[in-house]
Amino acid sequence: TRGDLVPSVTSLQSSEIFEPQDVTKMCEDMGLDYWGVPESWGIEAVPERAIFCSQTLNLRSIRVIGYDMDYTLIHYKVQEWEGRAYHYAKENLRQVGFPVDDLEFDPTLVCRGLIIDKDLGNMVKVDRFGKVRRAMHGCRRMLFGEMNEVYSGEHVDLREGKRFIFLNTLFSVSEGCLYIQLVQKWDDGELKVRDESTGRDLTFTYEMLFNAVSKALFKAHVEGRLKADVMRSQPGEDVELDTELPLTLLDQREAGKKLALITNSDWEYTKVMMSHVFDPFLPKDIRWRDLFDVILVDARKPSFFTQSMPLYEIVTEDGLLRPSMRLKNGRIYSGGSAEMVEKLFGVHSESVCYIGDHIFTDVNVAKAKMRWKTVLILRELEDEVSAAASGKEEYERLLLLLKRKDRFANVLNHLRTELNRHNMGRASIVDKMQPKEIDVAISRLLVSIVDIEAQINPFLFTLGSHFNVNWGYVSRSGLVDKSHLMRQIEKYADLYTSRVSNFLRYTPYHYFRSSQLSLAHNPKFSPAPDRWQVQVAGGGGVLRGSAYEG
Repeated sequence: TRGDLVPSVTSLQSSEIFEPQDVTKMCEDMGLDYWGVPESWGIEAVPERAIFCSQTLNLRSIRVIGYDMDYTLIHYKVQEWEGRAYHYAKENLRQVGFPVDDLEFDPTLVCRGLIIDKDLGNMVKVDRFGKVRRAMHGCRRMLFGEMNEVYSGEHVDLREGKRFIFLNTLFSVSEGCLYIQLVQKWDDGELKVRDESTGRDLTFTYEMLFNAVSKALFKAHVEGRLKADVMRSQPGEDVELDTELPLTLLDQREAGKKLALITNSDWEYTKVMMSHVFDPFLPKDIRWRDLFDVILVDARKPSFFTQSMPLYEIVTEDGLLRPSMRLKNGRIYSGGSAEMVEKLFGVHSESVCYIGDHIFTDVNVAKAKMRWKTVLILRELEDEVSAAASGKEEYERLLLLLKRKDRFANVLNHLRTELNRHNMGRASIVDKMQPKEIDVAISRLLVSIVDIEAQINPFLFTLGSHFNVNWGYVSRSGLVDKSHLMRQIEKYADLYTSRVSNFLRYTPYHYFRSSQLSLAHNPKFSPAPDRWQVQVAGGGGVLRGSAYEG
């Protein structure tokens, strides 16, 4: 700790030191739950709202907290926001001749953390080593055999030229959805776009289709129609209102933290949206601007963290700019840099924490260039944690089948090895058996393994479908490995959670301790049941096995 709080009693008798049961009684007397949260708050301790720690972070040592706005302090309803972005991008494509009237926004086709392969027109999900674990071509999910044939021996490297595009934010959902739908139309021969200069239909590559979608979506954002619609809408229509969010920032401010809003959005949009989200839930004498010691819009991240950008103070409500050389408390600015923020508050590196939703623009660069502490907001975590609980029974059935397969395979392999030794005239257990017995045993084991694999494959194909029917869990890739996105989170984000207001339960003084990593050679101390009993789909019976199997 920083030593800013010391006991008022200089010496204590052993009888005055709390035991666990003493703290429990004190909490009961004061109306606190097990962890000290006032029960009157009505904030339930649920795993979906937890804060997860990749690298140890002591909030008491944090003096400045910087916040991104879009999808961080303000969470847009994906169906409404991305659906509107999709609509405007589709309209821009229609205006240049693309036959897209029949396309509809389908967010289940895409999720954060996927990678577009522009050479082959595929959308892929890779593990932390870059191995492709799932893939779609157009709107069709590729089977394991087909996928392995295309990407066998290949590892996706995002540094490899311009072939791969990483969808690392919820803003990418509309782009990815429209792209794979165009790929599908092109493969089906339904994408006829006339070249006005020649009168012939254009021939596309998959990369050209991506460029067309990217340009159409960029135009939708530049024209400003998307944000104009959102500003005209009623509060709560396009964004999810969170009554706990303003209280969270109030607690941080009252604990002595300096708060900074650092967003790429412009001033007009920022002041309207922040007022929508914060002001209705703040005390009457406080407005959203009072929460922040400095506000920076048009920040142009990630350059904000790596370069010294021009700084302008916003001196009027309608956005009149005045050149400035340095930041001052309580002011609103356009541009600026991370170094200016450090100079304003007299801090550096690990005493600053930045919270955002973009794994590269917000988290990666802030950590790599400024050595700031970082927190990633991953709203999908809430649905993922709930979905994992719903799919627990299927997951356990799958693990049991895999253990059974491993055991059968081990027995088969030892029999083959013993048979080889027998054939070479070496001592073997086969010496005491009839050759026909060995052949029958090996044949039955092979048939049994094939049967188990037939039961396993459907489980593997639909794993995580409680979260996303096509891609499974955001954090997982395959059965037991982490996704590429999850690897990035662990590397660059000290903490990750679903929303900023989750900090309310933890207080501004919390010490987040990273959990012990599970290594392949770590012993498993958790007790296992004596017997497993799982109904085998289509097997007409029950699998039973010892807890020591596998």
